[in-house]
Amino acid sequence: MAGERAEMPLGDICQVKQGKYLAPDQMSEVRTPETPVPVYGAGGILGYTDQVMFDEPVALVTCRGSNCGMLQRTEGRAWISNNAMACPPKNPNKNRFVYYLLLASKFSDVTTGSAQPQITATHLNAKLLTIATDPKEQQAIAAVLASLDDKIELNRRMNETLEALIQSLFKSWFVDATEAALPKGWREATIRELASNIQYGFTQSASTEPVGPKFLRITDIQGGRVDWSSVPFCEVSPEEHERYRIKPGDVLVARTGASTGENIYLPIAPDAVFASYLVRFQFADPAMARLVGAFMRTPAYFEFVAGCIGGSAQPNASAQVLAGATLTVPPLALLRRFAEKVAPFDLRIAFNNQESQTLASLRDALLPKLLSGEIRVSTP
Repeated sequence: MAGERAEMPLGDICQVKQGKYLAPDQMSEVRTPETPVPVYGAGGILGYTDQVMFDEPVALVTCRGSNCGMLQRTEGRAWISNNAMACPPKNPNKNRFVYYLLLASKFSDVTTGSAQPQITATHLNAKLLTIATDPKEQQAIAAVLASLDDKIELNRRMNETLEALIQSLFKSWFVDATEAALPKGWREATIRELASNIQYGFTQSASTEPVGPKFLRITDIQGGRVDWSSVPFCEVSPEEHERYRIKPGDVLVARTGASTGENIYLPIAPDAVFASYLVRFQFADPAMARLVGAFMRTPAYFEFVAGCIGGSAQPNASAQVLAGATLTVPPLALLRRFAEKVAPFDLRIAFNNQESQTLASLRDALLPKLLSGEIRVSTP
């Protein structure tokens, strides 16, 4: 009956399946026609393979390490590593509902170990969940939440297309145009020579509570994007807030760890400060900021950073090293034409990000209320 809830173990709902180890030499770092299948690990995609463990999207629970209890969801065909467990529903029609059921769950009650946290399949199967008993209500709950997530995913794909267009324009205007020779009036310069300000970030502890502005860290920048809905907060004094406040046109670059060199150009800035493992580059002319922001998303820049840090086990680079890359600078008029050309793309990307953040907040607010029955949805 609609509205009724019952408690049952996850193993009654899902066929929990432990992932399998896949050696690095069986994966490629990038997706290719020969290796089109993503390999999901403890914290995301590890690489790509030609082997398939699941054909359809499935919810994953990280079962080892610092991310133990983290929830992921594959997009389609996938291989799952031994550091995660898949939770396909016994009834395929409940796939999306099971994902939201797990999304609202915590896994500390089934996690063992302190130095090396882990979740066993036995413990995960026994985890008790409170579930709506009416299948039609389950489908209605999933449909409401999925409509929000589907729009977020559409925004993400649209942004990927817009970002690709920006990079295509950059290559056409400033890379292809200089392959034969440097046109008259063009010059080469390092980022260091072009920047008006280079600054290390703010040292502070992050908080999940809104104790101050957002606190952007290196882990929050993924592929030139930031999901601001997941960025934590921090306490700052008024002076610190002003000194480290992110501003439109900032280019922020990671200076340590596996993501050294990862960066983002911000055409619009939320109320946020940036952490100490990031370096900020600012430019006197907004058009110059846009040019450098586009350059720093090219393979040439990432290859430059890789060459600087070598094969270090603990990669890191100073601000001066990160600013040492050389790029071709066109005359000011062309520079500004490029900035004007891509400005509508930048604004659309920013709008999509803001909309997605709003939708994610709405989803997160609705999730526990729909699952508990506090908010009821109509059923067919």
